[in-house]
Formats: sequence, structure tokens, C-alpha cells
Amino acid sequence: MIKKLLPVIFLLVGLGGGIGAGVVLSPSDEVKPSDAKKADKAGKTEAKEKKKDAKSKSAGKKDKSGGMEYLKLSKQFVIPVVEAERISGMVTMSLSLEADGGISDSFYAIEPKLRDRFLQVLFDHANMGGFDGNFTTSDNLDVLRKALLEVAQKDLGKSVQNVLITSVNRQDI
Repeated sequence: MIKKLLPVIFLLVGLGGGIGAGVVLSPSDEVKPSDAKKADKAGKTEAKEKKKDAKSKSAGKKDKSGGMEYLKLSKQFVIPVVEAERISGMVTMSLSLEADGGISDSFYAIEPKLRDRFLQVLFDHANMGGFDGNFTTSDNLDVLRKALLEVAQKDLGKSVQNVLITSVNRQDI
């Protein structure tokens, strides 16, 4: 009985340690009240400038000098790798989206829904053996990127150009 519980216990302890380390080592998001007021004023000014720029551009044309933005999903994805009805490893992955400028508000508004859909794609990929063996081959990752891009475009439209895998790690248990 204890032999069956031991891997699960190690998994939970490892996950807890990883999450704890992430919390402890993450950059501080603390903002002083005076800095918040300055940032709010700067944000309003920046928003006005973006509106002016958007009006001055002709319809359908992209700004060639930086019209793309990179939207980072706030947390890593943790995907279990199951073999013979037991967890044999964990994959952690960080993702970002390359998209046309100006969709960040839409992105952050639906990020929880997008994370859910991305997780389903990642679980399906793992269940098909996508994280087995040499899982970092370009062909294997291209299939995953394409599936993630389809999901992103369903929710955010064709303004999403690409899904970027910014980090991937597999830890065997």
C-alpha cells in the first residue's frame, strides 16, 4: 500500500516545493502609492496616444515598426505524463502569444478561459505521447504550436499570429 502512495507523495512534495520556490523567487509586484499615481497618469497618456495612432492609420494596414505585441500567460502550465495508468513525469511549460498590437485588454479579460483550453490541448498532446522520448524535436513542437494557435485564434481572432513556447521542462518521477 505504501509503495503505491510513495510516488504520489513525492509528486506532491515536489510540486509544493516548486510552487514555493516560484513564489519566493518571483519579482516583487509591490507598488508604492506615489508610483501607482504616476503609472496611472502615464497609462492614460499612453492610451490617448494609442487611440490617436489607431485613427491615423488607414484601415487594414499593419504598422511595420512594432505593431506586434507579445502577451505572456501569467503562470506556467503543469502537465502530467501518464504511462501504464500512473504518473511517470511532469512537464512544465511557459507560453506567450505573438499578436497584433492593441489586443492585450481582450487577452487579459479571457486569460482564464484561454488557459483552460490550452491545458486541454496540452493534456491531449501528452495522452498521445507528445511528451515521450525526444519531445523537443521541431516537428513535435510545431504540431503542438499549431494546435495551441488554433485555440487562441478561436478566442482572440486572427490577430494572434503565433504561439511561442518560452520554456519547457520534463521531470521524470
